[in-house]
Amino acid sequence: METVSENRAFGGVQGVYRHTSAVCNCDMTFGLFLPAEAADGPVPVLWFLSGLTCTHENAMTKAGAQSWAAEQGIALVFPDTSPRGEGVANDEAYDLGQGAGFYVNATQAPWAEHFRMWDYVSDELPALLSDTFAIDPERQSVTGHSMGGHGALTLAMRHPGRFRSVSAFAPIANPTASDWGRKQFDAYLGADEATRAAHDATLLMRQGGFDGPMLIDQGTEDQFFDLLRPQALAEAMAAQRQDGVLRMQKGYDHSYFFISTFMEDHVTFHAEALYA
Repeated sequence: METVSENRAFGGVQGVYRHTSAVCNCDMTFGLFLPAEAADGPVPVLWFLSGLTCTHENAMTKAGAQSWAAEQGIALVFPDTSPRGEGVANDEAYDLGQGAGFYVNATQAPWAEHFRMWDYVSDELPALLSDTFAIDPERQSVTGHSMGGHGALTLAMRHPGRFRSVSAFAPIANPTASDWGRKQFDAYLGADEATRAAHDATLLMRQGGFDGPMLIDQGTEDQFFDLLRPQALAEAMAAQRQDGVLRMQKGYDHSYFFISTFMEDHVTFHAEALYA
């Protein structure tokens, strides 16, 4: 594994690392913030899955999470959103291909050779982190934004017992019923409805929900509101009596200004679960 950079931040270290991924069949880059407490032993970890067009860097530099994570003694992981590099399939559209992995394992050409982001964030990267850094695999939580909110919610619901809490900022909440989902699932997964349903947070909520607390923030002025379909997830949460809350934040849009405004709330929410 190659160290791309390491910078002192809030008493800890914000690093960027590159490694060869057997799952994605290419080099992958991720960011990792380790608080000062990591020098004395394994610390709990909060995953941040980013949205369309993002790399590992967007949330790492714009979300303002490190100060709050340092205060709570929590590590932060910022994976990339897709495989990248020469020979990796791509598309001219911003919402397909590189930067738009949708946290699924592609089964269709030309995507299947590299686009296995589900296995990457579920298995390969967690194993690498716990083997290499002072990360406690028994204390994990996950959050994400937009496409990454979709990934966070589906990851948490499909891995019972792994994550102590889950949150999301403006998640793509019902992708099988949205153009942010149907297009990508057609390309990556083909026509199999069961495979597609396994990556839809609203459908997973209807089937059983999450075995822990959940926090979702959604801006009322989000320019992508109709594509995100938060109302479908809210109805499913109510029907399932999910331990959680979906907050409509008046006047906020889809940007990192929205995310950074409520990041302290989310880190505090996860810290309560991680240290329970």
